[in-house]
Amino acid sequence: MPAPPAWMRWLPVAYVAAVLALEPVTPVEWPVSFLLIALPVVTAYTFGPVGVIAATVFAIGLEGVLAGTVCCAGRPAHVLWERHYVGAYVSTALVGVLGTALAFHRKRQEAHLVNVNSVAEALMRTLLRPVPQRVGRLLAAGLYRPAVVGSMVGGDLFDICDTEGRERAIVGDVRGKGLQAVRTVADILGSFRQVAHETGDLAQIADSMERRMAREAEALLDSELFVTAVLIEHDHQAQQVTIINHGHIEPVLISGGEVDALIGPPALPLGLGALDSEPPVAYTHRLAPGDVLLLCTDGLIEARDPAGEFYPLLDRLRHRFAGRPAPTPGDVIDFLDTDLPRHARVLSDDVAILAITPDAGEPRSQP
Repeated sequence: MPAPPAWMRWLPVAYVAAVLALEPVTPVEWPVSFLLIALPVVTAYTFGPVGVIAATVFAIGLEGVLAGTVCCAGRPAHVLWERHYVGAYVSTALVGVLGTALAFHRKRQEAHLVNVNSVAEALMRTLLRPVPQRVGRLLAAGLYRPAVVGSMVGGDLFDICDTEGRERAIVGDVRGKGLQAVRTVADILGSFRQVAHETGDLAQIADSMERRMAREAEALLDSELFVTAVLIEHDHQAQQVTIINHGHIEPVLISGGEVDALIGPPALPLGLGALDSEPPVAYTHRLAPGDVLLLCTDGLIEARDPAGEFYPLLDRLRHRFAGRPAPTPGDVIDFLDTDLPRHARVLSDDVAILAITPDAGEPRSQP
């Protein structure tokens, strides 16, 4: 759990200081010490049960000092045991009991929330496996930023794998949010990881995933279920990449100091293929060592600044990398990881980014 802000941790101290500041400037007959009854509850918002008990004992003792200490309060000592003050002591003790119970319940809820978030994060890390630095003949880097801070549950996905001489990758975005979106992410990634190793053609992979989405939509009774996705296949010998874009954001190529979007024939998102009689069309583009191919979801380009302006991905990449030595995938991911929060302090959608570049050296096994 994130630590409470500093002002909340110092609030009990500030509350006591305020009471002590009021005491000398108010008439003697005004029982300012009664305000200390609320101290255990104020403490319960930040501290645990032990802290609340300590604050309760301190509050009762300070009430007694302010009630019947001649040198401090200007009242005779016998006032200490007048029924009004005794009532204040009893009330403070009762509030202390309630505050202790509140702090105990808050701690239990925090522990439960940590457990739930840990399970959710473990689930998403199982689905969205960490991107290896090297996959076959490619160097790679990835980034996932959930829209909800502290949560790893989302509807964006990416994966990359080495399939006997050719590397294949997917980046996609599931329609919808919550657990249903996570289920669809699991289905689409499971389908990709299976057929990517069993099928020799990128179009066949897309067709297999389309059928999987159709079965998922039927099982969920959701005729509008779909996934926007871009599929790529890298051929090291031909120094080119084959792309099939199912209604997704165009890949971005950083090559020779220039930054451009690779626009090709569009296709309907996965799950809506039955609406089009024509199969998706693949297109190719050169991808040589030193070139970086960037794939992302719309959470990146639709991130808004306080003025409502979208994140200018191409402009920001050109400003950082145009006319400069070829970056690595890690350089591009690190730049976006720091530049995006400067543009948009709050994300309205999840962000998934994958960057790859051909490796000029010999392929090595994945770690």
